[in-house]
Amino acid sequence: MIVVTGGAGFIGSNILAQLSEDGHTGLVVCDWLETGDKWRNIAKCELEDVIAPEALMDFLARNAGQINAVIHMGAISSTTETDADLIVRSNIRLTNDLWDWCCQTGTRLIYASSAATYGGGDAGFDDEMNAEALAKLRPLNAYGWSKHMVDRRIARRLAMGATTPPQWVGLKFFNVYGPNEYHKGGQKSVVAHIHPSAREGGSVRLFRSHNPDYEDGGQLRDFVYVKDCARVISWLMETPSVSGLFNLGTGEARSFKDLAHAVFAALGKDPSITYVDTPEQIRDKYQYFTEARMDRLRQAGYRAPFTSLEEGVADYVRTYLEAEDPYR
Repeated sequence: MIVVTGGAGFIGSNILAQLSEDGHTGLVVCDWLETGDKWRNIAKCELEDVIAPEALMDFLARNAGQINAVIHMGAISSTTETDADLIVRSNIRLTNDLWDWCCQTGTRLIYASSAATYGGGDAGFDDEMNAEALAKLRPLNAYGWSKHMVDRRIARRLAMGATTPPQWVGLKFFNVYGPNEYHKGGQKSVVAHIHPSAREGGSVRLFRSHNPDYEDGGQLRDFVYVKDCARVISWLMETPSVSGLFNLGTGEARSFKDLAHAVFAALGKDPSITYVDTPEQIRDKYQYFTEARMDRLRQAGYRAPFTSLEEGVADYVRTYLEAEDPYR
């Protein structure tokens, strides 16, 4: 079995779809489905089981000899979440428990870190996995700190020569967009947010820049298509010799204006953009530039190209957002 925590979520459900396409069986989803349509994210996959997060450790204990890998995507992923105790329980405690269990049982572990660990980017975007390099990073919110704390804990154990899972990989996801994010509300990608207005031929809204070094809409992000993320994890499952902490972006920063233009182009419409002030509560924690250094993943052997922004947005809009059935 392969257990995917957060498996009904955005990235997790795309990982399941990819693993299913690759021919993997025994796929187990660990997630809460709640009362909306989140279940549709996994409705097309053939699954072994669906379990609630609070039942995870008991499930692992009962099935230890049958579990090949744990892919841990489950987390409080909102960068605006202010309940730090909730974040500790969900993002730190569970990840630490899974690391320890995978060490004890010799089970492979792939877990989600985040580009939010880099904070404002003053220390760069280098996915170096040692205590000294990680200590220089300053996350801007509790979510980023929680992911960073886990990375630093693992780095300390590596330095001590402690036991690790037979394969362990942390992935620092950058700005991911694509199908199956519809349940995320305000945390959906900008593509999903602006698509309805662009489709109707209206003006879409982007944040105004409050930094003199960037024009309105010129704020830069490393936008990565979720299908590329799933393909990287598929490759890792086929390459158990690779372990480490890796960035997962494209290696090319693009502007929000570029992204909006790509949405309009995918719809065959002329672009129309209105700029609004960035909310004051996030203005002083706003990232104006992110760009993944992808050298280490390439050096580890990953050779597949990453989808360009224009190609990824076009596929997302035409294949999913414009389709009667938008789920992957």
